[in-house]
Amino acid sequence: MEEEAKPVHRWVSPTQVVPKKSRITVVQNDKGEEVSTRLTSSWRVCIDYRKLNVVTRKDHFPLPFIDQVLERVSSHPFYYFLDGVEDQEKTTFTCPFGTYAYKRMHFGLCNAPATFQRCMLSIFSDMVERIMEVFMDDITIYGSVFDECLVNLEAVLNRCIEKNLVLNWEKCHFMVHQGIVLGHIISKQGIEVDKAKVELIVKLSAPTIVKGVRQFLGHTRFYSRFIKDFSKLARPLCELLIKLKLDFSHLILRVNP
Repeated sequence: MEEEAKPVHRWVSPTQVVPKKSRITVVQNDKGEEVSTRLTSSWRVCIDYRKLNVVTRKDHFPLPFIDQVLERVSSHPFYYFLDGVEDQEKTTFTCPFGTYAYKRMHFGLCNAPATFQRCMLSIFSDMVERIMEVFMDDITIYGSVFDECLVNLEAVLNRCIEKNLVLNWEKCHFMVHQGIVLGHIISKQGIEVDKAKVELIVKLSAPTIVKGVRQFLGHTRFYSRFIKDFSKLARPLCELLIKLKLDFSHLILRVNP
C-alpha cells in the first residue's frame, strides 16, 4: 500500500476499520462446553468498492463447492492449516491521513476471489485433491499417517518458497487432529458444525424487516445439511419473502406456536 501522489477523485472509495480474527483457540461457552473459535487480535481495513465493482468486467472463474471440499479434507487423522498490479489507482481510498492505493489486489474487489483461486490452482494444480485442498487463501494439508503428513507439508512449503508465497504464521496450525475449515469442524470423525457459529445463530434476535429474514435464512442454510427437513422448516420464512405485505407478528406466531 502506498500514498497516492496525485488525487484520482474518480476512483476514491470510502474506508472502515473492523476487528480482525487470527488464530484458532478453544474456549468454554455458557454451557461449559469446549468450542473452537478465532481470537480477535488486530484490525482489518475494509474499503467500500461497490461503485468500482459495478463498472468492473466480471471474472466468472468458479470457486470450489464447499461441500465437496469438506468431504475431501474430512476423515483424516493429521492436518496442517496454512493461511495464505495493474490498475492500482482504482483501489485508491481515503482516510483522515490522506489517500492511498493498494499495490496488490485487495479483498472487496468483485474479481478478487476468482483471481486468487485461479492463481492458487495454477500453483498447486498437481497437489490439489491428492495431498491438499485450497479455497482462496485457506490451505488444508492432510495425511493418513504422521510421516506422510510431514512429507506433504514439505512439498507444499517448498512450492510456496518457489513461488514466493508468504504465509501468515499466526493463522497456521501444524500437525493437529481437527480444525475449522470453511466454517465447519473437520477431523478423523468427519464433518461437524462449529458450535461457536451455532451459538451466534441461536442468539440472533427475531427479524423485523425483510432484510433480517434473508439474513437469518442465510445463516441457517449454511448448516442445512445437518438439519433434518430443513426445507420444510424454513418454508414459512421463505413464503414471507414473496409476499407484498409482511406481518411479522404473524410470522412469530407461526414459527413459535
